[in-house]
Amino acid sequence: MVNGRYYRDKFGVQGGLMGKKSEYLTIPQLAKMLGISRIAVYRKVKKGQIKAQKIGRSYAILQGYIGGIRSKPLSASEKQRIDAAIRKAIKEYGETLRLLGQE
Repeated sequence: MVNGRYYRDKFGVQGGLMGKKSEYLTIPQLAKMLGISRIAVYRKVKKGQIKAQKIGRSYAILQGYIGGIRSKPLSASEKQRIDAAIRKAIKEYGETLRLLGQE
């Protein structure tokens, strides 16, 4: 409530108290949560990998949808790619990593 009146945030979500969390996130907010760039989030929205509603010139992503993005299990091929990258890093930087671990 602002000055005794209800307000609507830029996504049209009505709030009763200033600072009340909206049920929607913007692309920059989601990018920060996921630790990726805004452009990467925009691309995922355009590809349909992230569901979002276009409201005016902005996109709104339901907060309830975020849990599915963050807790999505890795596929076998993704796990293999990660394992290969770790093995390569250890092979190339193993001695340096060992020395850093002793500090």
